[in-house]
Parts: sequence; structure tokens; C-alpha cells
Amino acid sequence: MSTPDNPWGIRNRAIISLRYDILAHRSELVALMSDDVEERSDGTLRLIIRRSKTDPFGMGRLAFTSLRTARLVAEWLAWRGPEVEPLFCGIYQEPAINRALGPDTVKLVIKRTAKVCGLQKVEIDAFSTHSLRVGAAQDLLRNGHDTAAIMRAGGWKSVDVMARYLEFAEHNVWV
Repeated sequence: MSTPDNPWGIRNRAIISLRYDILAHRSELVALMSDDVEERSDGTLRLIIRRSKTDPFGMGRLAFTSLRTARLVAEWLAWRGPEVEPLFCGIYQEPAINRALGPDTVKLVIKRTAKVCGLQKVEIDAFSTHSLRVGAAQDLLRNGHDTAAIMRAGGWKSVDVMARYLEFAEHNVWV
């Protein structure tokens, strides 16, 4: 089990929070390198996502975090140390190893965290790694962000694709 005080817990909280904030696919998250992250003067982070399934020409996209996520990532980086290149790496008998996590590890992190949070098996089974991306897009809509901002945050090039993420969002435009 991962608790906030062990390296797995520190890493896993940073993974989930960052993935939510930047609406990242698993492959985008595990491709991030330490050099792709920059602390901003307001305490948040600016990231360059260099690889994406929706970016065949490698143009990249910028993404930004909340203060909370920036703190969680900083806590992880402090434990991990500066000598590791991938932003998120494996942990072997407590030292960090200089090898990026695979996308399946991110899936396991999310499923295990859902279990630790007390979700029932049927809920955990229904909870996909894409759920964070969908939930973040819906939260942005509920918080009053416009379509252009949501598309930019999630890296969507098409309103039609983004609209599928927002399809079941409970959002009353009259209040």
C-alpha cells in the first residue's frame, strides 16, 4: 500500500494530481522528462508535452498545474533526486531508478489508488485511466471555462472530440 510518507505514495499522489491538471494521456505522462518541467514565479508549473497521440508532427503543447500539484511534484522530485531524467521513474528497494515508468504502471497506480480510496470493485473496474482526463474536462466546464480553454488544456484539435468528453457533464448554463 502506498501512504503519503513512503516514496510510492509520494510518487503516486504526484502522478494522479499532475495527470488530472494537465489532462494527460498515460503515454504523455510517462514521456515527461525533468527538463520538461519549469517552476513559474507564481508557484505553479509549466510543462511541455512533447509526445502525444494527437500530435503526429511533434509540435508539442504547453500545460500548467495548480499550486497543489506543483507542491506534490516538488515533494516527489525532492525524494527522487536530481540525477534521474524521467519525471516519473520506478523505485527499486527505495532508490529511484533512471528509467521511465510504462503506461501500464500508471494504470495500476490509478486502480490501486481507487481501491485505497474505498471504491467498490465494480466502481474500480469502471474507473479507467481516462476517467481523470474526462473528469478534469468536465470540471473545467463546470468552473466556467470556455471551449477554447478546455481544448487547449486537453490538447484537443477538434470540438467534436472534446465534446465527447463533456457529453455527460452536469452543467446548468442558467445559474
